[in-house]
Amino acid sequence: MTTSADASPAPRPAHPPQRSTSPVLDVVVPVYNEETDLAPCVRRLHAYLSDALPYPFRITVADNASTDSTLAIAQALAEELPEVEVRHLDQKGRGRALNAAWSASDAQVLAYMDVDLSTDLAALFPLVAPLISGHSDLAIGSRLARGARVVRGPKREFISRCYNLILRGALAARFTDAQCGFKAIRADVARELLPLVEDTGWFFDTELLVLAQRSGLRIHEVPVDWVDDPNSSVDIVATATADLKGVARMIRGFARGTLPISQIRAQLGRHPIAVTEPGVPPRLARQLVRFAAIGVGSTLAYLVLYLLLRTGVGAQAANLIALLVTAVANTAANRRFTFGVRGSKGAGRHQFEGLIVFGLGLALTSGSLALLHAGAEPGRFAELVVLVLANLVATVLRFLLFRNWVFRKNR
Repeated sequence: MTTSADASPAPRPAHPPQRSTSPVLDVVVPVYNEETDLAPCVRRLHAYLSDALPYPFRITVADNASTDSTLAIAQALAEELPEVEVRHLDQKGRGRALNAAWSASDAQVLAYMDVDLSTDLAALFPLVAPLISGHSDLAIGSRLARGARVVRGPKREFISRCYNLILRGALAARFTDAQCGFKAIRADVARELLPLVEDTGWFFDTELLVLAQRSGLRIHEVPVDWVDDPNSSVDIVATATADLKGVARMIRGFARGTLPISQIRAQLGRHPIAVTEPGVPPRLARQLVRFAAIGVGSTLAYLVLYLLLRTGVGAQAANLIALLVTAVANTAANRRFTFGVRGSKGAGRHQFEGLIVFGLGLALTSGSLALLHAGAEPGRFAELVVLVLANLVATVLRFLLFRNWVFRKNR
């Protein structure tokens, strides 16, 4: 059966359909000018699904503006194999083809794979099983996860690893492989995420995964056996350039708040886990990381101020002024970034209580300096060493007081 992407899909129910005529799994194969590989791919995939999958399935060939005989071959396959359908688009773009095919599908789980079948099909059932069971929301094949076996050239290996490092640094991605052409998603999740995905090309996968992660969805990773296709027609330079532009666009979107992540999280019910057991404080790891980063910056600023002031005033006065200035900035930064307190409400009280905490830090550092100067006159290096150690102790005390007193919720 052949359909066109020009017609708007009919409104879909709130939950995946349960009719016996609807497939559980719809595997989309996006193609552009793949007249050589298409028929062997579809026949091999159809044979595997018929033998290995205990659920009704469909294979959708999404032809996006092919100029060779790809569409005719796809239509012939649809006539030959009852589980094969064809969807034709008049515009190019892998992301556009996937978006259109997934949006129109009535299956409960939506998947896709590249036509070259570089990924071993044995990974398909482990990919979709957590989605069919409801345990996970998305699933990806990963060539970089432990247990994966990959055969490809050093150039592609280097580019792939660099790209995923960029995603981790720029978008805080926690998934290991954004580009492997072997992914699946639950239909109810796809209905919420697909309208937000802007890219119509190769960045489609990355954008979908980042939105899912930021929305609190569970992404299942499957290590795959993957053999590079030496005849791949993908333009690596053009694809990498488009991907970097997509990364920059998403960074701007998150910075401006134009992506409705909180609404998706609320609709899909992926709220942070409410930890109430004693001894397991919520978000502790994230708070520690942010507090440590702010603490490092504060300590460096404190040491610079101390050294600048020390040439004109005594050690105690320089310590007092440097610690006071950085304490005010430290309290404000931790209020906003570590403990997520926004707005002016309570800011005065927080700064006042922060100054009390500062007083305890001052007592530690000043007391350390007093003990150091009780003997012979120390050098500048000895003073700095003592101050750094005293500040470490003060930092631990500051975090405990900030978290359990100054910025404690529901006080």
